[in-house]
Amino acid sequence: MEILILVIFVVGYFGIALEHPLHVDKSAFALLTGTLCWAVFVIGGKHDIPEHSQEEYTAITTPAESIVGNNAEAAEMVNALKEPTGWQDGVEYHETSFYEFRLLHHLQEIASILFFLLGAMTIVELIDAHEGFSVITDRIKTTNTVKLLWIVGLLTFFLSAALDNLTTTIVMISLLRKLISDKMTRWYFAGIVVIAANAGGAWSPIGDVTTTMLWIGNQLSTGVIISHLFIPSLVCLIAPLLVASFMMKGNVERPRKAEGAEHYLNPTTDFERNSVFIIGILGLLFVPVFKTVTHLPPFMGMMMSLGIIWLVTEVMHRNKNTEDKNQLSVIAVLRKIDASSVLFFLGILLAVAALQEVGHLLVMAEWLKTTLANVFAIDLAIGVLSAIVDNVPLVAASMGMYPIIPDAMASGAWDMNFVHDGLFWQFLAYCAGTGGSALIIGSAAGVAAMGLEKIDFIWYAKKISILALVGYFAGAAVFYVMFFL
Repeated sequence: MEILILVIFVVGYFGIALEHPLHVDKSAFALLTGTLCWAVFVIGGKHDIPEHSQEEYTAITTPAESIVGNNAEAAEMVNALKEPTGWQDGVEYHETSFYEFRLLHHLQEIASILFFLLGAMTIVELIDAHEGFSVITDRIKTTNTVKLLWIVGLLTFFLSAALDNLTTTIVMISLLRKLISDKMTRWYFAGIVVIAANAGGAWSPIGDVTTTMLWIGNQLSTGVIISHLFIPSLVCLIAPLLVASFMMKGNVERPRKAEGAEHYLNPTTDFERNSVFIIGILGLLFVPVFKTVTHLPPFMGMMMSLGIIWLVTEVMHRNKNTEDKNQLSVIAVLRKIDASSVLFFLGILLAVAALQEVGHLLVMAEWLKTTLANVFAIDLAIGVLSAIVDNVPLVAASMGMYPIIPDAMASGAWDMNFVHDGLFWQFLAYCAGTGGSALIIGSAAGVAAMGLEKIDFIWYAKKISILALVGYFAGAAVFYVMFFL
């Protein structure tokens, strides 16, 4: 069963990679891969619950009386939920419940990402519909390819630290469409955006989900994340920018605006453009603040921001004629959202969750622990693996395999790497955050760029992967010199 799931994942992975030669949308392969992996997991492991999930299984099969004590009424309610009327085979039911429980557990995290993505894409599209990005694009006057490459890269790097790498990628792809008309050139810039967004997210506690996990899990503190990872992350961007500067030549051609008669009859005013842009950006910046204050999932803050800008635009355009108002409404913008990208996310994350449940990721973490008895090498390998497998479960597995060692219990140089703010956690944040840039499906930023711009997997591997690896290893070398020597 474990081998078959791995085979299905690999075949689906190649199907996604060969999307263009096969002329089959990658979302179809992703959905098939995710659902088939879970189907095989359930059918093939019906009476063989993975060891790493025994705690969850025990929690499900625990008698109600053990949970609620002597409260007979509460016990009856719990049992009613655990065992539906007419089902006599308790063991089979509990195993079925286990798999459903684990799937729904992962679906919580997946749904959070998808709703977050939908909210961010809607806000960005709404800003674009109001021509709000002209606030930035009008100030970028250069058409020189190299200069524009540096401007886009550095802007993405710092914006990603303030927002997060996924939201920043969505924003920057929308900006690139306003700045570059040629598709291949725009793809190249989009590749740099992916590298810059992941590098920028690595040195901020709210910039990348893996860094956020280590921050919330108390492995790392805010000050250490920023002070220790800023320079390696910056080098991770500067190195590929330097290489690309020698490869890129000439000037970029800006797209011509295709505006219908209605645009000139009733265009958005400067006030409307600026207001929607400012509210939209502030709404995106509000998300990490909302999460910090309420401790609710980030998508809740994103939905609140969407609700606010939705209300503002409805009031702003209430006196316009119906046709013009509809073009600037959230409802019209929702029709432009690329639903296939959302489904692609769903399939990929389901497949990775299945690998995690079967135990492949934990096996890999254990292998790294025993084979690479070196903190620097382990983190470096995890970063490379994150280009193939999602970095979130890899970091989660690492947090489980290598628990935090209290300062008082740390004995020797090895243990000191695993204390609070230890070097293992610091370098893990860098590697897991930036290593995914090596392949376009190795990070949320890459997947978003792939979906929005329809970037070919093979093209990215040929043109961008080398640049990403140059930056990854350059930043890693800087971190080694700064802290391991």
